[in-house]
Amino acid sequence: MSTPPIRTGPVILALWLVMFTLASQFLVVAPILPRIGEALDVPSDVLGTLVTGYAMAVAGFAVVAGPVSDRYGRRLVLRIGTAWMAVALLATAFARDYATLLTLRVLAGAASGILSGATVAYVGDVIPYQQRGRALGLVMSGMAFGQIAGIPAGTMLSDALDYRAPFVAFGLLMIPATLGTWFVLPASPVANEGKLDVGTALRGYAELLRTPSIIAVSLASTAMMWSVSTFIVYQPKWLEDELAATSHEIAFMFLVGGLANAIMGPVAGRLSDSIGRKGLVIVGSVGLGVMMIIVPQLTSMMYVYPVVFVTMALVGARVGPLNAWMTALVDARRRGSLMSLTMATGQAGFAVGAAVAGPAYVRYGYTSNAWLGVAGAIAAALLLLGVPEPARET
Repeated sequence: MSTPPIRTGPVILALWLVMFTLASQFLVVAPILPRIGEALDVPSDVLGTLVTGYAMAVAGFAVVAGPVSDRYGRRLVLRIGTAWMAVALLATAFARDYATLLTLRVLAGAASGILSGATVAYVGDVIPYQQRGRALGLVMSGMAFGQIAGIPAGTMLSDALDYRAPFVAFGLLMIPATLGTWFVLPASPVANEGKLDVGTALRGYAELLRTPSIIAVSLASTAMMWSVSTFIVYQPKWLEDELAATSHEIAFMFLVGGLANAIMGPVAGRLSDSIGRKGLVIVGSVGLGVMMIIVPQLTSMMYVYPVVFVTMALVGARVGPLNAWMTALVDARRRGSLMSLTMATGQAGFAVGAAVAGPAYVRYGYTSNAWLGVAGAIAAALLLLGVPEPARET
């Protein structure tokens, strides 16, 4: 008996909600970082540890989740990750000091590590490569809508109540996302059989890292996320310090950026299905570096908005195509491990970038953050130049 075709619409919608909530609870940290510092009396150069701790947890748990999803299937991993995230976010209601908040953000990062790679790998399992750019563009646009709706809503909740309110609200939203993984997603193929242990997982990663293109993609992921974190984490503080921006103006800036990302993500994904993925990703990275040079020169929020729109459109131009490209570099037997590997290396880059961003901002100003971001964006483009784009799925 043949397997009935998968209804992609409900699947994409369920995964979109997961990504929307995942992105909202993560991205909202940047605009409310000054509020957290004020409420808990934390110095500016220490606040970045919230982002660093989260990112390191993402990296560590992504490495664990990849082989598990290859062995037991992505759906199980998605179910565990969404429930875990809901609990970690809801528990923020009880955070009364910085140590507790940091611990809960690390736990949320662990859930994100479980979810992020498995979400992309799941799409790779159930959507043909020729349509995968469009599907991933739609799923990943959930992150963009996190900027459009999630960040402004979270910022307003923080202003109206306190810094914990956004995390609790997104924890409530993660409950229907969890239900979606239980009742909407069909089981994805389980590629591997046999016992899974630490040795097997490590040998699998070692096998991946013997391939030059996988090494290049992993390093490019590190450079990309370094670029984002050094550039964005202290941007709201710079806007407040130098341009006297209000929290509402900063929230509107994220809305503008999210709108650009939401528009460009699905368009670029569909376009990459037709003309290829590599060129879009490289052009997006180089263009992003150029825009990062421009931002510190701006003197008014009226100039910030259009520049941010273009910047985030370039980010959106590379997210869907890049993920679709990576899912085809290996077969389904190793897809979860590859996506988790690139997620881990990317988050390691994000964590180090966030740790560097605070001292750089305090000592040299935001221009130094921007140039660190430029270096990462250009490095990613150069690394990806040598990675082949498959004409068809491996």
